[in-house]
Order: sequence, then C-alpha cells, then structure tokens
Amino acid sequence: MRYLVLLIVRNAFRQKLRTILTVTGIIVATVAFGLLRTAVDAWYGGSEATSATRLITRNAISLVFPLPLSYRNKIQQVEGVVATSYSNWFGGVYISEKNFFPQFAIEPRSYLKLYPEYVLSPQEKRAFFKDRQGAIAGRKLAETYGWEIGDVIPIRGTIYPGDWNFVLRGIYEGASEKTDETLFFFHWEYLNERLKQVGAERADHVGIYVVGLENASQAAEVSQAIDDLFENSLAETLTETEKAFQLGFVAMTEAIVMVIEVVSFVIIIIIMAVTANTMAMSARERKKEYATLKALGFPGSFIAMLIYGESVIIAMVGGLLGLFFLYPAADVFANKIGTFFPVFKVTQETAWLAIGIAFLVGLAAAAIPAWRGATIPVTEGFSEIG
Repeated sequence: MRYLVLLIVRNAFRQKLRTILTVTGIIVATVAFGLLRTAVDAWYGGSEATSATRLITRNAISLVFPLPLSYRNKIQQVEGVVATSYSNWFGGVYISEKNFFPQFAIEPRSYLKLYPEYVLSPQEKRAFFKDRQGAIAGRKLAETYGWEIGDVIPIRGTIYPGDWNFVLRGIYEGASEKTDETLFFFHWEYLNERLKQVGAERADHVGIYVVGLENASQAAEVSQAIDDLFENSLAETLTETEKAFQLGFVAMTEAIVMVIEVVSFVIIIIIMAVTANTMAMSARERKKEYATLKALGFPGSFIAMLIYGESVIIAMVGGLLGLFFLYPAADVFANKIGTFFPVFKVTQETAWLAIGIAFLVGLAAAAIPAWRGATIPVTEGFSEIG
C-alpha cells in the first residue's frame, strides 16, 4: 500500500506544469463557489437569526401603510403575549445615497427587551434611554463609518423629510455571529414629536408591532387571535412569525438567489471538465505503462486505483488550497460590500461542502480514464511502443 501511495503521488506531479495549472483552476473554482454559497447564506441570514418566540404584526394591505399606536394595548391583552414593542422604518440618507444602512425608530426599553441579541453595556443603555435624540448602532456599522460614542450622526430624511441629527449613545455587539450588526436605532418618540409639529397624518402611527410570545408553540394561535381582533377595522392586520416576515423580503429577490445558486454549480461542472481533460491526457500518455503493468500481472483494478488516486489527490490539493484562500477572500469581499450583507461569513457547512465537492470532482473526472485504463488490452498498449 505504501508503494501504491508513493506511485500515485509521483504520477500526480509528474507533469508539474499541467498539474499546477489544474490545481490553480480548482483553487479559483473553490473560492468562487465558496463566495457564491456564502452570498446565498448571507441573503437568508436575516431569517436564520430570527426568534421563534417573536411575531410581527403589520398592516394587512401592505407594509407601506402604518398601524395606529392604540393597537399596542389591545395586542398586549391577547392570551399568550408577554411583551409588545413597535418600530418604524426611517429610510434616511447618511451623507450620500451610496451609504445605505437600515434605520429604525423604536420604543427603546421594550424593543431591546425583546431583542436581547443586541448587547449593550449598562452605561450605554442608560445613556440611550435618557437622550431623546440618542441613537445606537451595530459594531460593524460604526466601524464602517468610523463612528464613536458621542458623535453626532446627521441623516437626511426621505420618507420623513428634513434634516435629522442623532447623538450616538451606544454601539451594540451581536450575541452570536448571525446577529445583524449593521442596524441603526433611535427613539420613536423623537420621530413622532417632529411629525406632530408638522401635522403629519403618520403621527401616532407605527410601522410594525413586535410581539413576544410566552411559548413558541402558540405562534399560530396568537397570530390568528391578533388578526381577529382587528378584523373589519380601518387598519386590518397580518401577523406572522418573524422568520416568515423576513423570508417575505427574500422572496422579492428569489430569482437573483436562484441565479447565484445555478452559477455556483455551473462552476463545478466546468472545473470537473477541466480535471477530466487532465486525467484523460495523463491516461493516454501512460498507455504503455499500463500495458507493462498488466503484462507483469497487475490487474485492471490496480490501474484504476492509480488513476483514481491521482485525480483525487490533484482535486483535493486544489480544494484545500482553495478553502485556505476562501476565508481571506470572504473578508475582503465583506469589507468591499460594507453593510449590504449584514453577515458575510463562510460557514462550516460551506467549507465541508467545498471539500466534499472537490473530492467528488476528483472521482468523477477519473471515471472514464480509469475505465479505459483498466480495460485497455495489453496488445493495444504495446502497439504504440517504438
């Protein structure tokens, strides 16, 4: 067995230039595949970080239409509900339109209680609660724009016109790697006061209600109870789990996600063809050697093992090196895209999938050359000598 392994390794690197080029191709394909799969994971990242004990209640017609603030007390009285909060999408512009990040007006105390994954120090939390113009931002968002606690963050309103100035009172960190650290939160009361001053119809209205459940198994029952409560009202509601709410946004771009997934597997097919071509060339060059081995009494299975082993070694070397380069490439990509993908990290599933596919590519690429090498007649191999 030891000599078989040594022979396979020597064969794999006999034609050094061809092997290096093939390995390079596999490295590039592995990195590209890993980045595309990570992008797909990031697209679904918001839904994966949701809690089973939270519901979202919105206007049944569209998310664009608000709900009255008075709904909160009625929702709180529904059996199974332990806490409620609310938020508004702000949608302002920081300096220029290219600096996009999600901004929400929230009721600070109840909202942060429902979202314990946004971790703030007690000092930062107190400062945020006390300052009506105060705001908090995620660690990744603050690092992107170089913000520090105490900075004034100017934002130009789009949905809510005007110039808005917020004082950064805290920088939260995610409780896990899946927690979104690109969000910006400020006081809903600050927004509502400005709306009342200009006599806006959206005053005393909220975008969505966040509902905390006593038990995740009550989600369907509580959702129906809330929607029944406001049936036939001027603003009927649609209540769903937080995950379903997030997946609703993903569904809007499902075609893009599907294209990315298809392209990721097209890359595999291309590199499989490249590796198969390499193995076919190697097998043709060694017909004399295979004929000699058969003449010496080695079975066809031995020759097949040589070809399979060589192909798998080349594919695995390329796959492992590709995985090695994938992590820094993902970091560079994450820095370039800024806050577009809140969480852009290579998961263990993606890493194992990349390695597994490299192994399968090695096996698949060697299938036909191994079969031809194992079944080639001795006379056909010797006929090319001289």
